[in-house]
Amino acid sequence: MQIGIIGTGAMSHKHAQAYRNIGYELIACTNTNPAKGRAFAEATGAEFVPSYEELCRHPRVDVVDICTLPGFRLPAVELCAKTKKHVLVEKPIATNLATARAMMDVARNAGIQLGVVSQHRFDDSTQFLKKAIAAGRMGKIIQADAYVKWYRSAEYYSRPIKGSWAGEGGGALINQAIHQLDVLLFLIGVVDRVSAAWQLGAAHDIESEDVVNALLSYSCGATGVIQASTALWPGYPERIEIHGTKGTAIVTGDKLTSWDVQDDTGDPAPIDRAIASGASDPMAISTLTLERQFLDFGDACKAGRAPLVSAADGYRALQAVISIYESCRQGRTIVIDRSSF
Repeated sequence: MQIGIIGTGAMSHKHAQAYRNIGYELIACTNTNPAKGRAFAEATGAEFVPSYEELCRHPRVDVVDICTLPGFRLPAVELCAKTKKHVLVEKPIATNLATARAMMDVARNAGIQLGVVSQHRFDDSTQFLKKAIAAGRMGKIIQADAYVKWYRSAEYYSRPIKGSWAGEGGGALINQAIHQLDVLLFLIGVVDRVSAAWQLGAAHDIESEDVVNALLSYSCGATGVIQASTALWPGYPERIEIHGTKGTAIVTGDKLTSWDVQDDTGDPAPIDRAIASGASDPMAISTLTLERQFLDFGDACKAGRAPLVSAADGYRALQAVISIYESCRQGRTIVIDRSSF
């Protein structure tokens, strides 16, 4: 596969490394800051082009990878629909549901793939738990929680767009903990209702939340909580806890660190405590699961099947995030409406 990248910030370097590791060719890149774009091009061997329009029309590009802040998505998807190029976007899919829906409609009508980067679905821990839960090894799931008690410095938020509603769509939940929320949705299923409270700018000079707590009610009958923060120094590895009638599983960082299940049979649990986490450093993550997701997306493009993290999955994660935000704003439980989805 031949790749073009829009946006050459920090995560684009992880993407470029992952593409290189799996043998995909990075053809072109662009950035609204030409100096940054050219520096990225020099470091990766890509061609720098001056605009996203030129990148989306590049004759050698098969897949356009959008690594910008989430406020920019739809124009590139619309142009890729015309040029018949597949699109992969960094999480979240968008900052609002109307834009996410429009992106999905445009891609579907054009017959191109639209995927969302959510690489933790490809962790060994997640893949093991998906099969184990489906096989009933944990019994009936009654509680599923995520704790993302991270820290980001004042420097991290020094750009006015960081932590803004217009540019990023929010704070700790939509930008950091959406990964763990997506894993919960993947493993446990959709959420019907949320009730939440937040603190806006508790420790940072931002307009959105750097602390939020939400109660989740899943369609399967389980309940859970998600706690997300970038204000808790020094930052601790994220954790997912799943409790069933037969036992408990705990994922810390990207690894399954506890598997306590009664009378368990089946494949051994991949217990591993050598975790990787972006708790205090956003770049302290492995590229392995990015590589797995990119390989899956490339195969989906060739085979004409849905990728493991589709636009629909990105929409569901964003819908849960926005419902939590609405609960915080309104001070009441929000019932998630999926009637049009």
